[in-house]
Amino acid sequence: MPFIPHTEQEITEMLQAIGADDISALFEEIPAHLLAGELTGVPEGMTEMEISRLMHARASQHPQSVCFLGAGAYEHHIPAAVWEITTRGEYYSAYTPYQAEASQGTLQLTYEYQSMMTALTGMDVSNASLYDGASGLAEAVLMAVRGNRKSKLRKILVPTTVHPSYRKTTQTIVQGQNIELCEVPYDETTGVTSLDAFKQQAGDDITAVVIQQPNFFGNLESVDEITDWAHENNMLVIAVVNPLSLAVLKAPGDWGTTGADIACGDGQPLGAPLSAGGPYYGFICCTQALVRQMPGRIVGRTVDQDGKEGFVLTLQAREQHIRRSKATSNICTNQGLVVTASTIHMSILGASGLEKAAAACHANTISLVKQLSQIDGVEPAFNSTCFHEAVLKLKKPASEVLLALAEKNILGGYDLSGSYPELGDAILVCATEMRSDEEISAYAKVLAEVIA
Repeated sequence: MPFIPHTEQEITEMLQAIGADDISALFEEIPAHLLAGELTGVPEGMTEMEISRLMHARASQHPQSVCFLGAGAYEHHIPAAVWEITTRGEYYSAYTPYQAEASQGTLQLTYEYQSMMTALTGMDVSNASLYDGASGLAEAVLMAVRGNRKSKLRKILVPTTVHPSYRKTTQTIVQGQNIELCEVPYDETTGVTSLDAFKQQAGDDITAVVIQQPNFFGNLESVDEITDWAHENNMLVIAVVNPLSLAVLKAPGDWGTTGADIACGDGQPLGAPLSAGGPYYGFICCTQALVRQMPGRIVGRTVDQDGKEGFVLTLQAREQHIRRSKATSNICTNQGLVVTASTIHMSILGASGLEKAAAACHANTISLVKQLSQIDGVEPAFNSTCFHEAVLKLKKPASEVLLALAEKNILGGYDLSGSYPELGDAILVCATEMRSDEEISAYAKVLAEVIA
């Protein structure tokens, strides 16, 4: 059923009140060549029942494949209580908390989320989320340029082991702002970026370096020595991290002697299902020194004039709250519902639950790589320590192999030939805690048949 906010009589009365003959008179200033005209390609409207039938039919077409595909989106176990609570009316319909006095529940939840994210990342401050991990990195770069006042050339060192989509998104956002992203190559044997590679790309004036941990290949970078070198040379350090991995890996706030300056990434591993592509959300945390460069919102805790605890929006340095030229970002909303799910997810699992899930991911990936590497025509591309992803080289075209696996209802991995052609026929495989020993063995069996 279409939603019609006004009756014909009401529309007529409003037009008469403003002296317009019809609704089209309201758009006379628009040049005729800019008008779209009739939308002939739009199908007829459907009833609620017909829409429900259509969506169920579409959903049934999606095969129940076993997923070994990561590359930035991961299938993790989500306790049933997470989305049962998240989709309650109090959370499901809540919007941006502009009026603090009427939004104490939403504000408190966001404050708890920020507290959890600072605990995970080891940073001082967290904001209330961004659109996704890729735009989170772009915002981190803009933060670094504003925050590093000693640097004038606005150059950022970005290893090619950083997620390709993150690099592309960041380039799109910063290219018009006189910011240069300088690529740093990885070592072909280890699949990580050496300190020497950073030094070779560095000049007299570098604003910041980006380090992804684990990197896009799943390998672990030497974050301590890179962080210390960057700080010794007046550069800020931007950490791109998987939040679940921080349950077992060193937090960005503890990297090197003084820690990273900014940490960002995607919160999808914390309670957000794959859902055929989203929605996800980005997070960003930083040191106290950079808090005034933080994009988006920060929720603070205070007391009112009666001494009662309350929660407020603070440091809202975006153009809805401040002069446009002074705004830190044009972020105009956030992924509040998914952040709610993440907060509940982390509360239910707790520190020990997150650690067990991360450890199981690592163990499953070690088992997966071991079994797949025993197949003739399959070998690891690198010899580095990994978290829950690894790169495998194949003797057959990667695209053909993955298609054959998909026909057996196995999402076998991510084809790297587009982003990393130098690797040849290589795939990125992932095993989270969701994968059983039987599923890993079945994948190995089918892959052996496909390769043979």
